[in-house]
Amino acid sequence: MKMLPGVGVFGTGSSARVLVPLLRAEGFTVEALWGKTEEEAKQLAEEMNITFYTSRTDDVLLHQDVDLVCINIPPPLTRQISVKALGIGKNVVCEKAATSVDAFRMVTASRYYPQLMSLMGNVLRFLPAFVRMKQLIAEHYVGAVMICDARVYSGSLLSPNYGWICDELMGGGGLHTMGTYIVDLLTHLTGQRAEKMLMGGGVCSTVTLNFNMPGAFVHEVMVVGSAGRLVARGADLYGQRNSATREELLLRDSLAVGTGLPEQGPQDVPLLYLKGMVYMVQALRQSFQGQGDRRTWDHTPVSMAASFEDGLYMQSVVDAIKRSSRSGEWEAVEVLTEEPDANQNLCEALQRNNLSTWAELNSGESEGGPRRTPPPVLIYSSDW
Repeated sequence: MKMLPGVGVFGTGSSARVLVPLLRAEGFTVEALWGKTEEEAKQLAEEMNITFYTSRTDDVLLHQDVDLVCINIPPPLTRQISVKALGIGKNVVCEKAATSVDAFRMVTASRYYPQLMSLMGNVLRFLPAFVRMKQLIAEHYVGAVMICDARVYSGSLLSPNYGWICDELMGGGGLHTMGTYIVDLLTHLTGQRAEKMLMGGGVCSTVTLNFNMPGAFVHEVMVVGSAGRLVARGADLYGQRNSATREELLLRDSLAVGTGLPEQGPQDVPLLYLKGMVYMVQALRQSFQGQGDRRTWDHTPVSMAASFEDGLYMQSVVDAIKRSSRSGEWEAVEVLTEEPDANQNLCEALQRNNLSTWAELNSGESEGGPRRTPPPVLIYSSDW
C-alpha cells in the first residue's frame, strides 16, 4: 500500500500547534517533534499525542520514518536545519531565513538536491483567491498591470517576553515577519520583480504594514491595470472592469477552519493564514499521494508554492528597503549570486559604526564644537 511520508515537525509555537492536526487530517503521520528545549518538546508532544520528541536536531533528521521535514522555528535556526535536512535526503517545507546569506546557503543546498522538495511556507500563494487572481491577471482581466497596493493592519506582533521577533538581526520585526510574504505574493501574482523599490515593467507597488492597530486583522491586496482592478479582501476576491459601474464578487472562500485545532494556535494565527495552511497541507498530500516511494513527489499540486530561490529574493527586497530607509535614497535590489566574504561584512559593519560615531561627535558643532572630518567611505556604482 502506498503511504504518505512520515513528518518531522520542528517548532512548538502557534504554527506548529496548528500544523500538526492539519497534517493528520490529510493522512500524514507526525513521527517526531523537535523543541528548543526538552521540556517544550515534551509538553507539546504530550498535548498532541506525538510519541517521539527531542531537543536534538539529528534525532529528528535521522529518524528512519521521517521523510518530510516541516520547519516552523525562529529564522536564525532555519538555514542550519533545512540545509542539513536536504543533505540527509529529506524533503523540506520551511519558513524564511534570518538573512540573505542564510537564504543563499539554502538555495545552494536545494540546487545540489533538485529531486528533493525544498519549499518556502508562504501559505498566501495557496489561497483560492490569489490562485484565481493570478489566473485573471494572465487572462488580461485588468489589462496591463500598473499599480499594486497591499495593506496589512494588525495588533502588535510582540509578546510579553523578549524574543527573536524583537531583533532585526534575528529576522524579527513586521517587515521581515509579514512584509516578505507580501513581497513574494505581488511578484507571484504579476510575474514582475522589484528592481529599485519599483517593480519591473513600470509597475508601481505600495505596501502598508501597520502593527499598532487593535481590532480585526485587515489584509487587502489590490492590482490595478489599464482595463480594471482586482481586490482580495481577506480570502475573498472582487473585481471591477473600467466599463462597469460597480465591483463584482468573483470568489468567496467558504472554507470552515477550527475543527480539531487546539485553542491556542488559531487565536495567534490570523484566519487568512489558517486557511492558507489548510490549502497548503492539502496540496502537499496531493503531491505525495500515489507515489511509489515516500520521498518522491509530484510538482504539479504544489506548483504555486514559493521555492528557496523565491525566499532569497524576498530577503533581498527587504534588505534593499532597509538600506533605502537608512540612506534616504533609492536602493537597487541585489540578489546574491555568490556567498559574500565574511571580512567584507565585518568592514561594512565597522564602517556603519564609524559613521554613527562621527555623527554623534559632530552633534556639538552648532554649539561651537570642532568640526570633524567624516571617515572615508567607498562607494560602489553599477548600472541600474
